[in-house]
Amino acid sequence: MANLRDILIKPYITEKTTSMMADNKYTFIVPLTANKIEIRQAVEQIFKVRVLDVNTLRVMGKTKRMGKNAGKRPDFKKAIVKLAPGERIEFFEGV
Repeated sequence: MANLRDILIKPYITEKTTSMMADNKYTFIVPLTANKIEIRQAVEQIFKVRVLDVNTLRVMGKTKRMGKNAGKRPDFKKAIVKLAPGERIEFFEGV
C-alpha cells in the first residue's frame, strides 16, 4: 500500500470491542489486501503507540433479500491490535 492512512479504513466499535479496550486491544476495519506488518506500521506511526500483536480475520458479507431480489453485503477484514501496557489510543476514549 502506498499511504499508511489508506490501511486503517475506520475503527470497528461494537459492545464486544468496547470491552476489549480494557485489555488494550483496539479493532479496525482494514482493506482485504492489507497484511499484519502494514497494519502494525500504520497504527504505530499514526497513533504514536507501540504494538505488541496484530490479529486479523476476514468477515464474509451477509446475504440479504429485498422481496424477491437477493443481494450480498461486501466482505471486509478486521484487525485486532494489542498495544503495549500503558499505551492508549485517545481516539477511542470518547466512545
